[in-house]
Amino acid sequence: MSLPDYKSSEKQSSAAITVRKPTFNHSPVVQLNVGGHLFTTSLSTLRKHPESKLAELFSKHPTLGTDAQGRYFIDRNGSNFGAILEFLRSDWLPTENIQEVHREAVYYNIKPLIKHLEETPQLFGELVGRQQFLSRVPHYKENIEVLIRIARAEAIAARHSTIMICVLRTEEDLGFYDNAISSLEADKESVVTFGPWKAILSVQDLLDCVKMDIESQGYRVEIQPHIVEKSFLSRSYDYFHKLIFTWW
Repeated sequence: MSLPDYKSSEKQSSAAITVRKPTFNHSPVVQLNVGGHLFTTSLSTLRKHPESKLAELFSKHPTLGTDAQGRYFIDRNGSNFGAILEFLRSDWLPTENIQEVHREAVYYNIKPLIKHLEETPQLFGELVGRQQFLSRVPHYKENIEVLIRIARAEAIAARHSTIMICVLRTEEDLGFYDNAISSLEADKESVVTFGPWKAILSVQDLLDCVKMDIESQGYRVEIQPHIVEKSFLSRSYDYFHKLIFTWW
């Protein structure tokens, strides 16, 4: 009986666990799996913008892994990757899901697409107009967080929770704040105050922003004016609004 050829077994074992480094020299066509979404494109398309992350990923010495079928895998939501490819192929600009495509363009660092998208009405209005306005409203983001926190705390065993907000447009409005608060019958601890701000936008603009930013986090919100009953000797204030969360 002959002894086992240990050297031969060692060579076979070593060959079985060798991992082949990806190389693109053999084919200009690339099969992609982007978060479960499958795409076929060319190397020249992926490398169109040399400074982009895609060009880096598909360089001559890639570090990408592959899926079970041998497609190169990018661990990223692929829902809008088709729009990225269409821009790389033909400079086509998307007309839907602008914000989502912009987020992917930023991730892949495709600067021409980023620039084009930021000039669309959807993003220009958001980035230049609305965000510039909100930057002038003191403590805006903090107030949004407080509103949501209070609404969640008051939603126990209820379908709706209602938070009172006070919107003060000008410094003159701020001067009446104490009197306005004292005119409320509601619990003063549930009143969240916005303003004043130095911008031409109106109270309704601020309320639209509040509603938009809370709904963007998945909540259902309605805003109604809160009418304070006016007595014979008291002044009526229109600073107050009811923010109504609906939970189910």
